[in-house]
Amino acid sequence: MTEKEKLLAGELYFVDDELRAELAACKQKCEEYNRTPRADEAKRREIMRSLLGKCGENFTIESNVWFDYGYHTEIGENFYANHDCIFLDTAKLTFGDNVFIAPQCGFYTAGHPTDAKTRNANLEFAKPIRVGNNVWFGGGVRVLPGVTIGDNAVIGAGSVVTRDIPPNCVAVGVPAKIVRRLP
Repeated sequence: MTEKEKLLAGELYFVDDELRAELAACKQKCEEYNRTPRADEAKRREIMRSLLGKCGENFTIESNVWFDYGYHTEIGENFYANHDCIFLDTAKLTFGDNVFIAPQCGFYTAGHPTDAKTRNANLEFAKPIRVGNNVWFGGGVRVLPGVTIGDNAVIGAGSVVTRDIPPNCVAVGVPAKIVRRLP
């Protein structure tokens, strides 16, 4: 089994030459996107469409933005990500329709083992993140590997989401906890 196959299977993997090349190619596209003036919307869309695995027709992703692989990320219609967002899409990172992301948010599918010996062997893991429809993230939110966030959820600024958030909830804090149910 290759390291990429291990990564995709959710097993511990090592970043080998194949994965390192994919990471470098993605970073190069991110750099190009971040350098492209906002006024050149056609070029920015072209770069993003070549980078992402899937995207709707109506989306805005502000600079600066960073992805690990790009093709593991899927965004729905009416997607908005404000400045300085990071999408560590080592595993699948899926966003539904009408998702709004404030500045400086991070979505981290990648992680490292808590066992020092395994971690020091440069082994990593990745777990998918799924975000439903009509979700809003306040500034500085961090979402950790393996989390699912349900439809119509609101995640308050500065929150760190370590567990699933069900639909129709407001969650805030470190770690994020449900503080209110929405109708």
